[in-house]
Amino acid sequence: MSTFHVVTLKCHISSNSKQTREHILRHGHKGIITMNTGAKMESTTTLKSAFAPPRSPGVRLIYIIVEYLLDDVFFCRDKIHAERNPPLPQTDFATTTQRDFRVEGFVPQTTKINRFHDYTTEQAISYWSENYQRIQGVSAVECPNTPFRKSAQFSTPIGELREDIDAFI
Repeated sequence: MSTFHVVTLKCHISSNSKQTREHILRHGHKGIITMNTGAKMESTTTLKSAFAPPRSPGVRLIYIIVEYLLDDVFFCRDKIHAERNPPLPQTDFATTTQRDFRVEGFVPQTTKINRFHDYTTEQAISYWSENYQRIQGVSAVECPNTPFRKSAQFSTPIGELREDIDAFI
C-alpha cells in the first residue's frame, strides 16, 4: 500500500466518524440501555413502588357516636372562631378631595374679585406681613408697604429722628 492510499483512508475514516458523532449527538446512542428498542418504558418507578400511599382497611375505625361528637366540636370551634374574629370592615380608600368635594350636590363657588391686584408691585399678604408689629427682633417699620426692609433708625441721632417723626405727624 502506498502512502497516498493510507492518507486517503485516514481522511475517509475521520470524516466518516465525524458524521456518526454528529448523528449520535443529535439522536443519541441506540442500544446502550436496552437491546430491544421497541420496548415500552415502565410506568412505576422504584420510589413509587417503595412508598405507596396507605390503603383503607375497609372497616370503620371510629364509632358513629365519636364521629357525631367530633362534628359538634368542629361546629362549635368554627362558631367561636367566627365570634372572636369578626370579618374586617371594608376599607375606605377615598381621599379627602373625593369625600368632601366630589359629593353629589356639591356646587363649587368662586368668589368675586373686588379689585385687580398686581403681584409684581404689591406686598404679598401673609401671617407675618399682617402681624409684623408683634414679631420680636424686627427693625422698626418706616413704611407699611415694606415691613421687612432693613431700618437704620437705631443708629440715627435722636434729634434727626424727631424731625422725621414731626414730618409724619
